[in-house]
Amino acid sequence: MQQKVIGKVISRLEQAGYKLVAAKLTRVGDELLNIWYGHHKDKDFFPGLLSFMKETPVLAMVWEGENVIAGVRELAGPTDPKKAPKGTLRGDYGSANPRNIIHASDSVEGAQKEISLIFSPEELFQY
Repeated sequence: MQQKVIGKVISRLEQAGYKLVAAKLTRVGDELLNIWYGHHKDKDFFPGLLSFMKETPVLAMVWEGENVIAGVRELAGPTDPKKAPKGTLRGDYGSANPRNIIHASDSVEGAQKEISLIFSPEELFQY
Protein backbone atom coordinates (compact mmCIF):
# COMPACT_ATOMS: atom_id res chain seq x y z
CA MET A 1 0.00 0.00 0.00
CA GLN A 2 2.72 2.46 0.99
CA GLN A 3 4.73 1.96 -2.19
CA LYS A 4 1.70 2.32 -4.47
CA VAL A 5 2.48 -0.76 -6.58
CA ILE A 6 -0.83 -2.62 -6.24
CA GLY A 7 -1.56 -2.19 -9.95
CA LYS A 8 1.84 -3.59 -10.86
CA VAL A 9 1.30 -6.64 -8.66
CA ILE A 10 -2.14 -7.29 -10.16
CA SER A 11 -0.79 -6.77 -13.68
CA ARG A 12 1.97 -9.33 -13.20
CA LEU A 13 -0.48 -11.91 -11.87
CA GLU A 14 -2.83 -11.29 -14.79
CA GLN A 15 0.04 -11.46 -17.29
CA ALA A 16 0.97 -14.83 -15.81
CA GLY A 17 -2.49 -16.06 -16.79
CA TYR A 18 -4.18 -16.05 -13.39
CA LYS A 19 -7.75 -14.90 -12.89
CA LEU A 20 -8.77 -12.60 -10.03
CA VAL A 21 -11.90 -14.03 -8.37
CA ALA A 22 -12.04 -11.91 -5.20
CA ALA A 23 -10.49 -8.74 -3.82
CA LYS A 24 -11.12 -6.79 -0.64
CA LEU A 25 -9.40 -3.77 0.85
CA THR A 26 -9.49 -4.40 4.58
CA ARG A 27 -7.74 -3.79 7.86
CA VAL A 28 -6.48 -6.79 9.77
CA GLY A 29 -6.51 -6.90 13.55
CA ASP A 30 -4.81 -8.91 16.26
CA GLU A 31 -7.46 -11.65 16.32
CA LEU A 32 -7.10 -12.42 12.62
CA LEU A 33 -3.31 -12.06 12.66
CA ASN A 34 -2.98 -14.41 15.62
CA ILE A 35 -4.91 -17.04 13.69
CA TRP A 36 -3.10 -16.41 10.40
CA TYR A 37 0.43 -16.23 11.81
CA GLY A 38 -0.14 -18.19 15.02
CA HIS A 39 2.57 -20.68 14.08
CA HIS A 40 5.08 -17.81 14.46
CA LYS A 41 3.90 -16.60 17.92
CA ASP A 42 7.08 -17.72 19.69
CA LYS A 43 9.48 -16.18 17.18
CA ASP A 44 11.31 -12.91 17.77
CA PHE A 45 9.91 -11.25 14.65
CA PHE A 46 6.24 -11.87 15.56
CA PRO A 47 5.54 -8.54 17.34
CA GLY A 48 7.08 -6.59 14.46
CA LEU A 49 5.07 -8.60 11.94
CA LEU A 50 1.82 -7.80 13.78
CA SER A 51 2.72 -4.13 13.94
CA PHE A 52 3.61 -3.96 10.26
CA MET A 53 0.45 -5.75 9.13
CA LYS A 54 -1.69 -3.20 10.96
CA GLU A 55 0.05 -0.08 9.55
CA THR A 56 -2.13 0.20 6.45
CA PRO A 57 -5.11 -1.57 4.93
CA VAL A 58 -4.36 -4.83 3.11
CA LEU A 59 -5.62 -5.72 -0.34
CA ALA A 60 -6.61 -9.36 0.08
CA MET A 61 -7.01 -11.19 -3.22
CA VAL A 62 -7.91 -14.66 -4.43
CA TRP A 63 -6.48 -15.86 -7.72
CA GLU A 64 -7.30 -18.95 -9.78
CA GLY A 65 -5.45 -20.74 -12.51
CA GLU A 66 -3.40 -23.76 -13.39
CA ASN A 67 -0.80 -24.45 -10.68
CA VAL A 68 -1.70 -21.09 -9.10
CA ILE A 69 -0.10 -21.85 -5.70
CA ALA A 70 3.31 -22.75 -7.13
CA GLY A 71 3.07 -20.10 -9.83
CA VAL A 72 2.28 -17.22 -7.48
CA ARG A 73 5.02 -18.34 -5.10
CA GLU A 74 7.47 -18.32 -8.00
CA LEU A 75 6.32 -14.85 -9.11
CA ALA A 76 6.59 -13.64 -5.50
CA GLY A 77 10.13 -14.93 -4.99
CA PRO A 78 11.78 -15.80 -1.67
CA THR A 79 10.20 -14.33 1.47
CA ASP A 80 13.25 -12.17 2.19
CA PRO A 81 13.32 -9.44 -0.47
CA LYS A 82 17.09 -9.13 -0.06
CA LYS A 83 17.42 -12.72 -1.31
CA ALA A 84 14.73 -12.41 -3.99
CA PRO A 85 16.01 -12.02 -7.54
CA LYS A 86 15.04 -9.08 -9.70
CA GLY A 87 12.03 -9.96 -11.79
CA THR A 88 10.15 -11.35 -8.80
CA LEU A 89 7.62 -9.20 -6.94
CA ARG A 90 9.64 -9.27 -3.73
CA GLY A 91 12.91 -8.69 -5.56
CA ASP A 92 11.52 -5.71 -7.41
CA TYR A 93 9.30 -4.11 -4.76
CA GLY A 94 10.10 -5.60 -1.34
CA SER A 95 12.37 -3.74 1.02
CA ALA A 96 12.96 -6.07 3.98
CA ASN A 97 11.23 -8.70 6.04
CA PRO A 98 8.31 -8.43 6.72
CA ARG A 99 7.89 -5.67 4.11
CA ASN A 100 7.94 -8.14 1.26
CA ILE A 101 4.93 -6.91 -0.76
CA ILE A 102 2.92 -10.11 -1.06
CA HIS A 103 1.71 -13.10 0.88
CA ALA A 104 1.49 -16.33 -1.11
CA SER A 105 -0.28 -19.37 0.31
CA ASP A 106 1.92 -22.45 0.65
CA SER A 107 -0.68 -25.12 -0.16
CA VAL A 108 -4.25 -25.61 -1.30
CA GLU A 109 -5.27 -26.35 2.29
CA GLY A 110 -3.49 -23.23 3.53
CA ALA A 111 -5.12 -21.12 0.83
CA GLN A 112 -8.58 -22.44 1.70
CA LYS A 113 -8.05 -21.59 5.37
CA GLU A 114 -6.71 -18.12 4.59
CA ILE A 115 -9.48 -17.37 2.10
CA SER A 116 -12.13 -18.34 4.66
CA LEU A 117 -10.61 -15.91 7.19
CA ILE A 118 -11.18 -12.92 4.86
CA PHE A 119 -13.92 -13.81 2.39
CA SER A 120 -17.40 -15.27 2.58
CA PRO A 121 -18.34 -17.79 -0.14
CA GLU A 122 -20.58 -15.16 -1.75
CA GLU A 123 -17.56 -12.90 -2.29
CA LEU A 124 -15.78 -15.46 -4.50
CA PHE A 125 -16.74 -15.01 -8.14
CA GLN A 126 -16.79 -17.74 -10.75
CA TYR A 127 -16.94 -16.55 -14.33
